[in-house]
Amino acid sequence: MIRLASLVVAVAAFVAGPSMAGEFNKVVSIGDKAPTFEKLPNVDDSMLNSADLKNDVVVVIVTCNKCPVAVAYEDRMIAFTKKFKGKVDVVAVNVNAAEADGPDKMKERAKEKGFNFPYVYDASQNLAKSLGAKVTPEVFVFNKDRKIVYMGAFDDNIKEDQVKSKYLENTVEALLAGKKVELAETKAFGCGVGYNRK
Repeated sequence: MIRLASLVVAVAAFVAGPSMAGEFNKVVSIGDKAPTFEKLPNVDDSMLNSADLKNDVVVVIVTCNKCPVAVAYEDRMIAFTKKFKGKVDVVAVNVNAAEADGPDKMKERAKEKGFNFPYVYDASQNLAKSLGAKVTPEVFVFNKDRKIVYMGAFDDNIKEDQVKSKYLENTVEALLAGKKVELAETKAFGCGVGYNRK
């Protein structure tokens, strides 16, 4: 009975309209300020600070090397960055502690794929934690005031040829056009973020 009631509530929420902030992410809400960061090592041996991101729109994608879902989105991340070059800052951040996700492996992966965006490593894991990221890949979009306007999945299908809704692209196009973001939160899907266990 409880399961049936939960299902009815879920269906009602879906029919009622777009997701409300905090439905899937219990740490941050739409409208929250972006966390700042300093000196995160990039794959090109530079250090990236949040203050270095100058465009009106910033996209942070929590990702990694080895998750099959994250890997499936790499080409889409490259294409997205190319499409919005000069208008949007895209940053991929990896916090996983596993050796396969370490800085050296990140450099190898970035070179192999030809990443056209910063791919930084956060050993402290603070950035992903402060964003409430649970899976890789998980997307966060910030406006010119550096407030969260979208969080969740990149799009609605791991298979690119079956995508029906481009969540990230729709969000960014709305922002750049000065329009309201219609869908502010979706449920991200992928592998669990490899947080350290204490």
